[in-house]
This record gives sequence, C-alpha cells and structure tokens, in this order.
Amino acid sequence: MFRHNLEKIFKPESPFKIFFGSLLLSGLGYGIYKGILDNYLAEIVAMTEFDRGVTEFFREIPGLMLVFILAALYTFSAEKLYKIGAVIMLAGMGMIAAVPATRVLVTLSVFVYSLGEHIQLGMKNTITLEYAEEKKGGTALGYQNAAYQIGTLFGFLVIITCFTRFFKDKPYRTFFLISAVLFAISFFVSLKLTGESELNRNSSRFYFKKKFRKYYMLEVFYGARKQVFFTFGPYVLILFYGADAGRISLLFAISAVSGYFFAPIVGRIIDRFGYKAVMITDTLILVIVCFFYGFAHHIFPRDIAYTVCCANYVLDSIISLASIAANVYVQDISDSPEEMRATISTGISVNHLITILIALLGGWIWKTLGVETLFILSAVLGLCNSAYAATIRVPSKS
Repeated sequence: MFRHNLEKIFKPESPFKIFFGSLLLSGLGYGIYKGILDNYLAEIVAMTEFDRGVTEFFREIPGLMLVFILAALYTFSAEKLYKIGAVIMLAGMGMIAAVPATRVLVTLSVFVYSLGEHIQLGMKNTITLEYAEEKKGGTALGYQNAAYQIGTLFGFLVIITCFTRFFKDKPYRTFFLISAVLFAISFFVSLKLTGESELNRNSSRFYFKKKFRKYYMLEVFYGARKQVFFTFGPYVLILFYGADAGRISLLFAISAVSGYFFAPIVGRIIDRFGYKAVMITDTLILVIVCFFYGFAHHIFPRDIAYTVCCANYVLDSIISLASIAANVYVQDISDSPEEMRATISTGISVNHLITILIALLGGWIWKTLGVETLFILSAVLGLCNSAYAATIRVPSKS
C-alpha cells in the first residue's frame, strides 16, 4: 500500500525507491542514537540542564554554518550533497562511540554528527520536492517524513527491548557503534542515487530575496519553539521525573508511530486547505501543549503529571509535522527548482539564528526562572509564528 501510494506521488523516472531506502536506514540509526543520547548525557557524562543547553548550542552551530557550506559547494547536486552529509554523520557517530565520556569530547562528537545531519536536512526536502509529481509536494514531503519515522521507530523499539529486558548495565557505546554501522549502510545505499539535478551551476546557495522574507521570519519562530521541546522536553522527563532510557525511547516510539500515521495526513491537509491555514492553526494547539508541559506538576500528582507531559510531548511531535507547510510555501513562490533549493537551505540557517540562542539560554532560564518560564516562552514564540503567518499572501493561480 505504501509503495503503491509512492508510485502515484513521485515521478516514475526518479530514483525515489533508493532514496526512501536510504531514509529508512538512516532513520533506524537515528532512532538508536536519539533513544539513548539524553540519558547518556545525564547519567554517564553527568550534564546538568545548563550543560545540556551548551551541548545543544554547539549541536545547532552547523545549522548556522550551513548556508556558507552550501555556498562553497554550490556546484554539487542535491544528491551529492546528501551523500556528503551521510559520510559526515557516519564520522560523528563513530566518534561518539569511541571518545571518552567527557563533556568537551562528547560535545565535539555531537557537533560533527550534527554537521552531516544538517547538510542532509535541506537536501532531503529538496530532493523530495524535485522527485514529486506536480501539485503533490505536500503529500510527498509527508510520505518522506513518514518513511524516516518508520526507521526511527524501529530504532526506538531496539532500545526499548534491549534496555528493559536484556541489558541492565546500560551499554551505551555498543549501541552508538550499531548506529554508526547503520549510517554506513545508508551511505552505501545512497551511492546508487546517480541522478544529477539540473541546477543552475552559477546560483549561490547563500540566497536572500525580498519575496522570501516572510519565510525566513517563520523559520526563526519555528526554530525557537522547536528547540525548546527537542532539547529540554526529554531532559525535563529525565531530571524532573526520573525517566530512564527505556521509557524515553518508548515515548519517542509513540511519537514516531504518530508521525507515521499523521505525516501523510498533514501533507494532504496542506495540499487541500493550503499552507497558510496550517501554519496559523497549528500554534493554537501548541499553546495548550506548552501550558501543560510547564505546569502539570502544579496541577496533578507526580505520576499523573508525568503522563500528562508525555502525552503533550507526543502532541507536540504531531503538530511539528506542520512545519513542512513552509517548504510548500517556498515551492509555491519560487521561480525555479534552483531558487527553491537555495531558499530552503538558507532558511535552515536562518532559523538557527534564534535556535542557538534558545539552546544556550534555555538551560539558564530553566535553572534560574523555572521550567514554567521556559515553556511560556515557547508558547509566546509560537503565537508570534501564527500571527506572522496570517500576513502571508497566497499567490492567485491563473
């Protein structure tokens, strides 16, 4: 069923099957890595909430560097850049598995992995949109997200099974190594992506144009609200509620299952109702999510508050799927695939301008002003996102 749907959405001559195979493998590797990272940082590296913010600051630096990296590699096709990102991710994961558990070395390893991850991030969306049939961009992005979530889900299931039933000594390094092997296989699969996107070889990937200013501002707001949950959501559960790696991975697995089912639905909603409506309404749910995540422990007993926070974490992962609406917006107002690609890549760096500040300041805000203030800030930024999205003018179709 899944394959049949893909054949309707993607151009038959495009190597979308190979692309999706690589996505599944890298998703599996990421699921194993993500499932244990926060507990590894808290339990083995002994990072506090502020230390976690510092590590996340350096993890996000590659996103800010991305526009300059892609400007230097502007002669490369999207497929080649995707492969370069895969190699760098493999190197970073190998470092995490090998280096001593010190804050500096672990942070450096996370930085290297993140560099490759961010290079791939812009390319995944660009390749998907270029392989998609006309007017199927939102649906194609939804299925791309779903495919990655499938791989990620199985990675989480590996951690849930191994850490709750077989391993009590928490062999984090072994599983980082397994993740590295999966990234290696994903890279070798991606070598079969021989397609060369027909891009303007003289176009700069460092791309700012007046008509995209609203997109760049939306990326700033989205990057800020995303960062709070991505970095500090799991850490709240670990430090505040004592969640172990098995429980965190279970939470991530539920989020992945939700992503698998809801990503295509969100894509179809975007295609049917328009990206503007989606970008405005998703934040209304976010306000509720932020309130309960920050204040659940004041309202409910500890065990119930923990469950409420977990439920709201999953809900946030679902509404975050609506971020693909911004990419469809760019596709709608771009004059060419080259312009779309450069704009999306630049947008990734733009949202990191505020993301790195949230990463650095988030831990300090939590430590000095409380977790409540941290999630109030996330809600306010989300409302700013909706208000700004409301000012978008949708081009009329002739």
